[in-house]
Amino acid sequence: MRISTKGRYALAAVTAIARTTEDSISLSQLSTSLGISKLYLEQVFSLLRKGGLVSSIKGPHGGYKCTSTPSKLTIWQVVSSVENGLLDPTEPTVPDSAPDIELGLKTVVFTPLDDAVRGFLESITVQDLLDASDAQRSEQAYMQNM
Repeated sequence: MRISTKGRYALAAVTAIARTTEDSISLSQLSTSLGISKLYLEQVFSLLRKGGLVSSIKGPHGGYKCTSTPSKLTIWQVVSSVENGLLDPTEPTVPDSAPDIELGLKTVVFTPLDDAVRGFLESITVQDLLDASDAQRSEQAYMQNM
């Protein structure tokens, strides 16, 4: 499985939003802090908003905020809201010429693999990303002070 650039940027942006102490953060601020094109972030946030994961605040001090706490927001929710066909059913391989093999592939390989990937992504939260990021920041700060 490969998560596209859109999915990776969505994860980074949602993590950055979850980290902010402000009521919201603008796409310009996110673009600058993450080094991601504002136009690309607009596309990502359109999908995140449609998925109900972020909401927008209008006005001069407006921006985006998460609709859920980081500990309740899973990586699966973020990635699946921006990825088209993340876990589309696997295309049949040999359904007409070898239906028995086809069934074996589906039941032994593809369905369990899809279930495992989804389960794994559902088990990780944005809070887990924040914790890992904070640990990395602490380690970098410690190394700089040596």
